[in-house]
Amino acid sequence: MAKNVLLTGGSGFIGSYLTKVLIDNGFSVSVLSRSDRKNTDLITFYKWDLEHNYIDEEAVLKADYIVHLAGEGIVEKSWTTKRKKALLESRIQPIDLIYAVLKKNNKLLDAFISASAVGIYGAVTNEEICTEESPAENDFLGITCQKWEAASDKITSLGIRTVKIRTGIVLGRKDGFLKKLSPGFKAGFGTILGTGKQYLPWIHIEDLCNIYLKAIQDEQINGIYNATVLDNTSNETLSKTLANLYGYTIWLPKIPAFVLRLFLGEMSQVVLNGQRVSSEKIKQRGFKFRFKNLEAALSDCLS
Repeated sequence: MAKNVLLTGGSGFIGSYLTKVLIDNGFSVSVLSRSDRKNTDLITFYKWDLEHNYIDEEAVLKADYIVHLAGEGIVEKSWTTKRKKALLESRIQPIDLIYAVLKKNNKLLDAFISASAVGIYGAVTNEEICTEESPAENDFLGITCQKWEAASDKITSLGIRTVKIRTGIVLGRKDGFLKKLSPGFKAGFGTILGTGKQYLPWIHIEDLCNIYLKAIQDEQINGIYNATVLDNTSNETLSKTLANLYGYTIWLPKIPAFVLRLFLGEMSQVVLNGQRVSSEKIKQRGFKFRFKNLEAALSDCLS
């Protein structure tokens, strides 16, 4: 019988792609959904309701693996106090619900794998190359990621192999980061944000999902792993490469940092800062990136 993988956030950008990867590799897939959805031949849907702290226990009890991807989008809305609370709770609450079911039923998973983000290293731009051992920053992103990861430690306390995948900007076809960025560039209005020197640690959606697959299949993978390409890509590099792929050279002036802060407030730190992040640890486990060149990755996404 095929091993079952339960996904939170399974209908999102990463979850949808990962579902296909898992099915192609012989796993059965279950997805937690807030709405009633009909099962297919390949996917079983279970109901959950975070607002009322409800989760269908059968989904958890059936699972051999759980991959936690759910969470409100970081740059979807302004960072009001209410929004910050929602960003944090939408990541931690699902873990709490899952933990309660596991503990209540003495259920052991083969592994629990949770998304995290390179934002844990903070909204900072410098020449440091961050590894999994680098200290977390005490800004909003850093603290949010710390609490997100700490929530998974309760799963570890049950004797379950737990993996945390710190992800950078995810490049994919018709969705994710490029879905927001591409229209302006395609129309010829692409430009550089701030100084343009801030680093943008990125990863192609295919490589990211294959890292999740490896985390499931490789029992020696445990703890924290970065999931980014270390190629010194900056905002300026990405902007110029994307414009070039659309057939033009950037002609608009850079958008000054103060303008972005004026319109985005504290959230502007996401686009105005960024560090280099090493993925050497996952490569030491034998993982090989298919997309290591930014232009090749962007070309694939735009094809």
